[in-house]
Amino acid sequence: MPAIHPPHCVVGVIGGGQLGRMLALAARRMGIRTAIWTGGLEAPAVEVADEVIDLPFDDPKALEQFCNTATVATVEFENIPRETLEAVAARTPLHPSPHAISICQNREREKNFLRENNIPCTWFAVIASAEDLAKAMAELAGPGVLKTAAFGYDGKGQVKLEGTENPEEVWAAFDADRAVLEAWVPFEKEISIMAARGADGSIVTYDPAENRHRHHILDMSIVPARVSPAVGLEAAAIARRIAEALDYQGILGVEFFLREDGTLLVNEMAPRPHNSGHHTLDACATSQFEQQLRAVIGLPAGSPRLLSPAVMLNLLGDFWPDETTPPDWLQLFADGETFLHLYGKRRAIGRRKMGHANVLGPDALERAEAMKSAMLAAAAKP
Repeated sequence: MPAIHPPHCVVGVIGGGQLGRMLALAARRMGIRTAIWTGGLEAPAVEVADEVIDLPFDDPKALEQFCNTATVATVEFENIPRETLEAVAARTPLHPSPHAISICQNREREKNFLRENNIPCTWFAVIASAEDLAKAMAELAGPGVLKTAAFGYDGKGQVKLEGTENPEEVWAAFDADRAVLEAWVPFEKEISIMAARGADGSIVTYDPAENRHRHHILDMSIVPARVSPAVGLEAAAIARRIAEALDYQGILGVEFFLREDGTLLVNEMAPRPHNSGHHTLDACATSQFEQQLRAVIGLPAGSPRLLSPAVMLNLLGDFWPDETTPPDWLQLFADGETFLHLYGKRRAIGRRKMGHANVLGPDALERAEAMKSAMLAAAAKP
């Protein structure tokens, strides 16, 4: 596909969350116009988009308006109806493809894809009934995690099983039509790789991130991950294999479990920019958002070179003293090498992702942990 150069390019983004917002901000800097299709959901991206379609994803008028506006299209989250993706792709180039997105949006399809392509992943079984669960638990004969086949993220839609539970009771309480039972994986670390594959099939990969979680939500990403060079190279090689097998075009996030023996298992894939790639906004030659735009419109990839060690600190709703009062950012700004990115969300509800901070420098982890502790303590004060 020939590159679609600005100013004649309008990138249509399906979804209007914080990833769409950061994608639109990167586009503005590059002179590329954006059209955000919100799906009728609260959409932080609308504040920075050139055009907004604030209608549901199943609205025929919205589809018509989106396809008439966008030169090329992409997504900022994967839980979009396959019918919508196919309808867009029939009229407007959509990258990544509906096929690639549909695999990544459903754990059953994702796990089967990994197995079929000989990509290392944990043992799993597809579950559609209490009988399936009983059989799988007997075969596994140990701890596992039961996960919904669709619409699960940030620890939602999953439950850990020790292997001694009553399958009928578990399934009755699980509230899902289809699920995947995965073997519990003892691991040393969780890491992730961002890979960008262009229209010409060329692939660039970023340094691996080491990910820590809090309340099943990403807390910090430490870059570069504290792993051996061999592990980093293997993670990048697996990400490349996945991108090629999907005939992918765009930015792809691949999450791994690193086991104590040094081997890697793929946990999940994200067909879009990823939370663990947010450090690239300040710490890399090319951000993951610019990389996505370059790949989608057919431009050469930018350098993924890491300019500084970094820690990305997620700022969840519990950093806020209440729903509408933001934290005191003085300590963060006083640091001098920490950069704040807020997502424009109106209310800090529970553990909602409100923004992130990128802390740069060789002592970034120590400083990030100190800032996190101070802000959480301040938010907890009556």
